[in-house]
Amino acid sequence: MELPTPEDLRQRRTDLGLTQSELAETAEVSQPLIARIEGGDVDPRLSTLRRIVNALEKAESDVVRADDLMNEAVVSVAPEEPVSEAAKSMEEEAYSQLAVIQDGIPVGSISQSDLVHLDSESRDEPIEQHMSESFPTVSKDATLDEISNLLEHYKAVMITEAGETVGIITEADIAARLS
Repeated sequence: MELPTPEDLRQRRTDLGLTQSELAETAEVSQPLIARIEGGDVDPRLSTLRRIVNALEKAESDVVRADDLMNEAVVSVAPEEPVSEAAKSMEEEAYSQLAVIQDGIPVGSISQSDLVHLDSESRDEPIEQHMSESFPTVSKDATLDEISNLLEHYKAVMITEAGETVGIITEADIAARLS
């Protein structure tokens, strides 16, 4: 078993968004002790280190990640498909927007508001001529906070792994998780 360095402890704590005081309270030690351990000023007893590591592990297990929220079944259209196909898919699935994916990679999005302004002749044109920018992408490890921040500006967030789309998250997914 390899023991974490003071830098490892500080990095894990900050990655989890914990203050020294919050970690100290959970680990049942003092905040100044956490500061001294992270600063490398003191070598903690093994039992103290174990309490700190256990508190960090508990905090990590409480973090909701993209992998916990995402829908793996991504309803999407290809950029070369006709606009009418996007409209049909949105109606069938009761979605207001769809990801445009080419070879597993998100390249754009199309929404009902994109379609409202089109005339009947445009319905046979390729989606790529009318699509909007792609939804942002994150990894499966992205936190709920990171995803929520993105959803303040976008209608969905795509989850990718090695460049391939593996899931999607919308505000409805977060609302369902929180309820």
